[in-house]
Amino acid sequence: MTSSGGNSTHMKTNINVCPHDCWDTCSMKVTVDENGKAVRIRGNDEHPITRGFLCVKVNHYLDRVYHPDRILYPMKRVGAKGEGKFERISWDEAIRIVTDRFKETISRFGAEAVLPYSYAGTLGLLNYSSMDRRFFGKMGASRLERTICSAAGTAALKATLGTGMGIDPEDMVHSRLIIIWGLNPMTSNVHQVPILEEARKRGAKIVVIDPYKHETARRADIHIQLRPGTDSALALGMMNILIRENRIDRDYIRQYVHGYEELAERARDYPVEKVAAITGIQQERIVELARMYAETRPALIRVGYGIQRHTNGGEMVRSIALLPALTGAWKEVGGGFLLSNSGAFGINKEKLERPDIYTGNPRRINMVQLASALHDTSNPVHMMYVYNSNPASVAPDTGRVIEGLKREDLFLVVHEQLMTETCKYADILLPATTTLEHLDLHVSYWHLYVQLNEPAIQPLGEAKPNTEVFRLLARGMGYTDPCFKDSDEDLIRQALDSNHPAMQGITYEALKQKKFIKIRFDGPHFMPFEKGFPTPTGKVEARSGQFEKMGLDPVVRYTPIRESAEGSPELYQKYPLQFLTPAAKHFLNSTFNNVEILKKREKEPTVFLHPDDARERGIADGDKVRVYNERGSVELVARVGDKVLSGVAISPSIWADQNVNMTTSEALTDMGRGATFHTNLVQVEKV
Repeated sequence: MTSSGGNSTHMKTNINVCPHDCWDTCSMKVTVDENGKAVRIRGNDEHPITRGFLCVKVNHYLDRVYHPDRILYPMKRVGAKGEGKFERISWDEAIRIVTDRFKETISRFGAEAVLPYSYAGTLGLLNYSSMDRRFFGKMGASRLERTICSAAGTAALKATLGTGMGIDPEDMVHSRLIIIWGLNPMTSNVHQVPILEEARKRGAKIVVIDPYKHETARRADIHIQLRPGTDSALALGMMNILIRENRIDRDYIRQYVHGYEELAERARDYPVEKVAAITGIQQERIVELARMYAETRPALIRVGYGIQRHTNGGEMVRSIALLPALTGAWKEVGGGFLLSNSGAFGINKEKLERPDIYTGNPRRINMVQLASALHDTSNPVHMMYVYNSNPASVAPDTGRVIEGLKREDLFLVVHEQLMTETCKYADILLPATTTLEHLDLHVSYWHLYVQLNEPAIQPLGEAKPNTEVFRLLARGMGYTDPCFKDSDEDLIRQALDSNHPAMQGITYEALKQKKFIKIRFDGPHFMPFEKGFPTPTGKVEARSGQFEKMGLDPVVRYTPIRESAEGSPELYQKYPLQFLTPAAKHFLNSTFNNVEILKKREKEPTVFLHPDDARERGIADGDKVRVYNERGSVELVARVGDKVLSGVAISPSIWADQNVNMTTSEALTDMGRGATFHTNLVQVEKV
């Protein structure tokens, strides 16, 4: 720590990293008083992305660290499952109980009867994916397919561009047209906003394409409101116009696009009148958008994760990612495409996760389909270890997930910071540290900085980080591989031990001194595709051999989402509203929904309805309504207005007591086996 100066001579300031599943991966300054308590948190004004401010959620992070529901000691269940009654035990007893149950489960049913369940409760590399992978890999437990967030888009970009990379977000100030497609930065990527404002000052136009008229859409120069799940039709319609009007870069296409002729032939199937009928967008607006995209340089398409959470999610990301290749937008600083920059970092995952010590080739269970896994009687899950996740709130078809967690023959261990919905069903609860209390290493899936997080305060109570708990569990299981003795510092050094050119000069010692370091790249700007694309052909693959081998159409097309008037006419007759559940401004999935000041600011669980849909159902603004389908129901407060199109309902999520995931489906995406939260037909009625 370093002194913060001023009158508070005993105050210290520490640099920490926001650990949450967010694009921004902020650098934070945490003030600690003479008693070792964190008393202030703010954005690091020295960090080029954070720029001295935090989002509304993390501004109240200390309310989470010192929350009265913080789990501070190991506990075991003493009441019925779901009652939330526990008594304190020691760490020694907790480790003994858990490892004894691991051994018994493996002896009776085999290691596949054990299921680890985790995701991005923290994105610190050590606590997200290091000692845990070693532990469950060594055990031979069922492998979890962690696909709930970005799997479809990742698969689409890997097959189309060869990697999940785009432009440096700091270069967006050079863009003169920024199309924000399926993203609300004001809620989910707030440090994008100053960059957009700077670009606008320099003359940029901001276009938002989204079914939801959210804060960012209202501030944009143009908002194009389309029907959910029709984005690939819009992209193909734009391609049709670009090609028909010869607004493409033929030299760039010859050099860098594989399968252009087949793509052009497919685009001919999407004339503007057909696309208007599919998307609900006026024909002249589609033409205007396509021409603006071709004529304004540099042009950037900035895509969010929401669109890929449909049954055609990979197709939609893939189709949008092809547009910059037709206009040659990649040639210019501030031009191109950006969904994720997770592929830009050369972290040594092999050393971090150590797959060389894994046992066997166990079954894989998709985290999206946890409900079905917990009801599988042919090869049941008998023990589950949950960390970095809250499946009783975030997993699809939540009602069936909770039924599964109630099983008396399922032994559930939860390592968590606060009492969550999942904790209520635990047999053993273990206390977890927050980012202020442990060492970790962070990269971003948006910006290009590697960051070190060093503890600001001592762990509260008897809380321990994931890495330390898995060391204790490994010892209790009798695992003697030397890698289970690696310290957190060892893990950081292993992660940074990389020959990747982006990581040159980024060492633990350098990070201890500087706290954050931008990855290395040639030239003054990050231009990852200047010399071609890391695909089999070295080009953007408009025709994908990889997809053809998977049984998918090698050339992109529009496919209606499964639950829609086109995809399921009979289901649509019963449930005629498409239900979208984007992020709430004051919550991050289920995180922060138990912080009182944030609950008050979010006000109440809400559903936005179009006036026509409300009128048809006798619903007025402020009425309590039931949103339901065959999977489940949730009671929300209706807000009637222009935020949604007719036939669409939108509810910012997730509230603990009224969880929209009671209605969502376990269906998987067209590629990547990802979640389809937004392909969801419902009916709404007044309570």
